Amino acid sequence: MPAAEIQVTLPDGSEKRLAAGSTGADLARAIGPGLAKAALAVRVDGQVLDLARPLPGDMGSVRVAILTDKDPQALDVLRHSSAHVLATAVRQLFPHAKIGFGPPIDDGFYYDFDIPTPFSPEDLEKIEAKMREVAQADYPFVREEVTREEAKRRFADDPLKLERIDDLGPDEVISIYTDGPFVDLCRGPHVPSTGRIKHFKLLHAAGAYWRGDERRQMLQRIYGTAWFTKDDLEAYLRRLEEAKKRDHRLLGRQLDLFSIQEDVGPGLIFWHPKGAMLQFQLRRFIEDTILARGYQLVYTPNVTREELFLRSGHLPLYAANQFPPMAAGEGESETVRYRVKPMNCPMHILIYAAQQRSYRDLPLRLAEIANVYRNERSGTLHGMLRVRGLTMDDAHIFVRPDQIEAEIFQLLDIVELVLGQTFGLSYRLDLATRPDKKLGADATWDQAERALEEALKHRGATYRIDQGGGAFYGPKIDVKFNDAIGREWQGATIQLDFEQPESSPSASGSSTRGRTTGPTAR
Repeated sequence: MPAAEIQVTLPDGSEKRLAAGSTGADLARAIGPGLAKAALAVRVDGQVLDLARPLPGDMGSVRVAILTDKDPQALDVLRHSSAHVLATAVRQLFPHAKIGFGPPIDDGFYYDFDIPTPFSPEDLEKIEAKMREVAQADYPFVREEVTREEAKRRFADDPLKLERIDDLGPDEVISIYTDGPFVDLCRGPHVPSTGRIKHFKLLHAAGAYWRGDERRQMLQRIYGTAWFTKDDLEAYLRRLEEAKKRDHRLLGRQLDLFSIQEDVGPGLIFWHPKGAMLQFQLRRFIEDTILARGYQLVYTPNVTREELFLRSGHLPLYAANQFPPMAAGEGESETVRYRVKPMNCPMHILIYAAQQRSYRDLPLRLAEIANVYRNERSGTLHGMLRVRGLTMDDAHIFVRPDQIEAEIFQLLDIVELVLGQTFGLSYRLDLATRPDKKLGADATWDQAERALEEALKHRGATYRIDQGGGAFYGPKIDVKFNDAIGREWQGATIQLDFEQPESSPSASGSSTRGRTTGPTAR
C-alpha cells in the first residue's frame, strides 16, 4: 500500500483506501451521499472523534465506524455539543460569566458558571431562546490544538479555565473548540455544527461547588437535555413529570419510611419503623435465597487499619471515595491509622486466608449484608439513590478456574429470581472491560474478560460491551434494570478478580486465584 494512503476497515468487514490526511467526513462521502449527510462523528479503533479530524495514517489499517443518530455514542456527542451551545448562549447574555465544566451526562448535559447571582427561571427561558438562535445560526465546531502558553493567553480572563490548564499533564494535547462567538477549552468530540442540535430543553439550575469541593466557590449549574427527535424529547419530559409523582424522597416522608437528618449529615439514612421492617424483610429474603444455594454468612468489622486497603490496592485508586483516616486507638503507635470500610473485599479474603485451604474446599461462598461507607461528594448525593452509608448484599466466591462458569450461571439465576421473578423488573447485561486505571497485567485482564464473555455466550445471554467500565481490579457483568417509568438503574454486579487474592494474605496450599462478586443491592 503506498505511503500516501490510509487503509480503513469498516464495521461490516469491507475496506476503503483513502488519501493520507483524509477525515471522517471524507470517508463518509466516499461511502455514499446519504451517510455523508447523516454522519455526526467517527469512531476510530474505539475512540470517538470529530468528523473533521484526520484519520490516523501511521497505524496501518484502522477500524472506523461512522456514527449517525442510530448510534448510542452519538447521543453523548450531541449532548456535549448542546452544553457548548448553552455556554455560548450564557456568554452572550451574561458576558462576564466564568466558565467551568460542561459534560454530557445520563439523559442530558450540564454546564457550570461562575456568576454573582443564581439563575432565575426567567433567565433560563431567555437562555433557552438564545440557544435556539445559536443552533439556527449553524456555527461549525472548529477544533484547534494549541500550546499551553497560547491556551493561557486565550483564557486569560477566566481563572477557572486557567486552573484547568495548569492541571493538564506536560505531554497532554491541549485543544480548544470554537462555535461562532464562543471559544472553550475542550477535548471534544462534537457534532459538525450547532445546526445539528434541534430538540433540547433546559430543565433547572442548581448550585454546585467548583470541582465538587465544598471548600471552593459555589458555581451555578444549568441542567438540560437533548435528543435526536422531537418524540424522544417529549417522551423524556413526560417521564420527568411521572418521576415527580414517584419521588421517593416525598414518598418516604408521606409514608414515614425514612429520613435524612441535618444533625447527622447528608447521605446517611435513618430507617423509621415501617422502612426498617421493609429492609428486614428484604434482608431475610436475600439471606434465605443465598443460604439455600450454598453460601455461608460472615460478619466483618466496619473499620480496619489503613494498611489493609494499601495492600489490597484500594488506596490510592479508591482514596477519593473513602473517608479520611482516623487516629490510632489508645496504646497503638501514632503511625497506625484506621479507615471506615467502603467495601468488604479485603475482609472476606482475610477470612478465606485465616486457615489453610484445599482445592477440594472450592467453591467457597462467603456472603455478608454489610453496612459500608463511601465519601461521595455532596453535590452528587440524592435521597437514597446516592448516599454515603449503604447496606450491601456482598458475596465473595473463591473458585478454581474450571468452576467460574457454573458460579456465574448460578449468580445469573439469583439475579433472575430477585429482579425478574420476584420484583417483575426488566433488565439487561453489560460486560464492562478494563479501565485506564487498573491493577494487574493485560494478560490477566484478557483471561478474566474472556472467562466472563464465554460464560455469557454459553448461557445464551444477550449483552452489551461497556468499554472501560470495569472496576480497577477486574472486569464485571453489570445488571441494569428499568423502573416503572423506564428509567435505568445500576443493580447487581458479577465481577471476576484475579488481582486482590494476589495482593492480600493467602493460605498456603490454596489453588484458587479467582474471585467472583455476587449480586449487590444498594
